[in-house]
Amino acid sequence: MAKNGPLALSFHALVVLFMLAPLTVVCLVAFTPENTLSLPWHGFSLRWFKAVFERADFIQSFYNSLILAVVAATLATLIAVPAALAITRCRFPGRNLLNGLFLSPVIIPHLVLGVAMLRLFALMGVNGSFVWLMFAHVVVITPYILRLVIAAAIGVDRSAEQAAESLGAGRFTLFRQITLPMILPGVAGGWLLAFINSFDEVTLSIFVTSPSTQTLPVRMYVYATESIDPMMAAVSALVIALTAATMIILDRVYGLDRVLVGRH
Repeated sequence: MAKNGPLALSFHALVVLFMLAPLTVVCLVAFTPENTLSLPWHGFSLRWFKAVFERADFIQSFYNSLILAVVAATLATLIAVPAALAITRCRFPGRNLLNGLFLSPVIIPHLVLGVAMLRLFALMGVNGSFVWLMFAHVVVITPYILRLVIAAAIGVDRSAEQAAESLGAGRFTLFRQITLPMILPGVAGGWLLAFINSFDEVTLSIFVTSPSTQTLPVRMYVYATESIDPMMAAVSALVIALTAATMIILDRVYGLDRVLVGRH
């Protein structure tokens, strides 16, 4: 065991380095004073961050993505929590089918989902609608919340619930005061993963957005096809900073170990 310690540590260090190296390079390129995607060998500059905030289309796309991610993650949570409790605590015909249906968007490629929803929305005459774009994101991100809430619900000691129920607590009171606090780390972790996945979603969004509902990842994709300059690195650095800040806040409030495992 001791002999494998340094080897295992070196392996994990290499994995972390492999994951962080591209992000580090992108963040460094964002500070370059040059007009090309090069490292800031000749000093650091904020010119590309300033350029981002001067682009009204990027600002609007950011707000679109932020509102979309918050609302979609919240709606998906409202769907996933009761579904997870029903799947883990009830026995009914079609239970496994319901579980598979909720988790199917993880298996189906987002390209296929995007084409299918594009066709569906065209038939319904709702192409470019922000509401239906939100619906598409809810479908895609619900499985992330469902899995964490299921893990949290399975690990809950139900003796407290049974005691409260024996004392006359109603179903809503029981859920609000006993069940929800115990599964809250799983719910919070699921919401966070759903938010990040919705905010970063590009493959599906390309098919179902319009110029007025264009999200930030789609705007970045379109811009990258037109021009290659460090402004894309600046936008990416801002997105990385936003994600890191969200993770730090969640860690301070709940603790990432509790959130990601979905247990106390």
